[in-house]
Amino acid sequence: MHSYPRAIVTLLLCHFVTFVSAQERDSVSHWSIGASVSPGRLIVMEKYQKKYQKDRKTTAFSLELDYTPQPSDNNPFADDYNYPTFGFGIRLNRNDISMHRSKEDGWGMAEEVDYDSQLGNIVSAYSTFTRPVLVWPRHAAPGQRRFEVDYTLGLGLAYAKHKYSRGNNIDNELIGSRFLIYFVGGTHATWHVSPSWAVFGGLEYTHHSNGALNRPNKGANYWGPVAGVRYTPTHGKTESGSNEVSSKPFNPYWFANVAVGVGGKTLNEDWQITQFRTPPDSARYRTSRFHLYAAYSLQTHVMYRYARRWASGIGIDAFYGTYADHVREIEKSRVLTSPEASIAKVSPWSLAVAIKHHVYYGNLSARMSLGCYLLRHMGTNAKEVEKPYYEQIGVHYSFPKWGGLTIGASIQAHRTKADLTEIIVSYPLRLTR
Repeated sequence: MHSYPRAIVTLLLCHFVTFVSAQERDSVSHWSIGASVSPGRLIVMEKYQKKYQKDRKTTAFSLELDYTPQPSDNNPFADDYNYPTFGFGIRLNRNDISMHRSKEDGWGMAEEVDYDSQLGNIVSAYSTFTRPVLVWPRHAAPGQRRFEVDYTLGLGLAYAKHKYSRGNNIDNELIGSRFLIYFVGGTHATWHVSPSWAVFGGLEYTHHSNGALNRPNKGANYWGPVAGVRYTPTHGKTESGSNEVSSKPFNPYWFANVAVGVGGKTLNEDWQITQFRTPPDSARYRTSRFHLYAAYSLQTHVMYRYARRWASGIGIDAFYGTYADHVREIEKSRVLTSPEASIAKVSPWSLAVAIKHHVYYGNLSARMSLGCYLLRHMGTNAKEVEKPYYEQIGVHYSFPKWGGLTIGASIQAHRTKADLTEIIVSYPLRLTR
């Protein structure tokens, strides 16, 4: 019996020696394919949602095609990020998630229905950026790693089979349109059991919403463990020569950035009125159709690019909402029905100071902001549902032949709840060499 542990240890050592030898013999492809499963649960974000949320189970299945740059590519960005992986995948969320609002909740004129509303299944097409933060053996290149720990960020588009409907899905406050925005963030540990095969596991957070382009838009937020397998073809023999990346050293510099945004949003105020303050015999009672308003922004900030992949700074953001007149009319109507109430100030202009952070990979960048309003007057509802701060996150692409002109898409949110979605055009002005 004592020979069994010894045999197991011997087998593992032989496997490790075979693995290391294979790394010296085989060349690893840039491309790989992976599959994963994630049994998760819907996150209840607030007390309001807790009142009507019932079943919360979800199971996600993903199939992904991955691209990992190699040292032979001589890409300094890849070297800076420890040779990250870019994924392109399809994800199916099979949702056993239901909602039901009862009379006991006493929410205005909304009437109880005799069925449970369903979130339904959602299909997402996405891309991800996965960066290894810990690898073993230390400093090993892709194809020579035995174990690694990473973080993943991803964005995409999604399609929902079911959405909010006054006719048959009236308590689904999570998803208000069939076409959605998808976000994923997570961390994983990967064990390379051979040069071609790897297994991984971790924890992921995912999100579906429509970016406030329609209502309802509370959004579906999930979290759960994930496990999967990845196959990477190997071929031929490793080319002789050095794998070291030769590139010019990066020189930090200051730059100013001017950005103009054009976006759209629907109003939470309209949702509240049609849900809770409209009689059942009205054509607008709990409707699923809302007006899309234009919103504009002008953002100016000073940034310091202290590394090839990072820049941080601070700036001023100005916003103009074309929906201000409509909000003002809502304020007047509210006072007519509640004489003791006062009209809250409404202005189309908002002004804020914001901390900015850019993350670069070649011409592609992810841009994040955390802003604090210096001036914002958007009525009573905004005071109740908004915070004095906001978040922005977006993906942008720059065109060097046009002087670095950048085009991107961004979502602005208040405490993670989307407020508007916009297209942004920006131009950098270098201040130092």
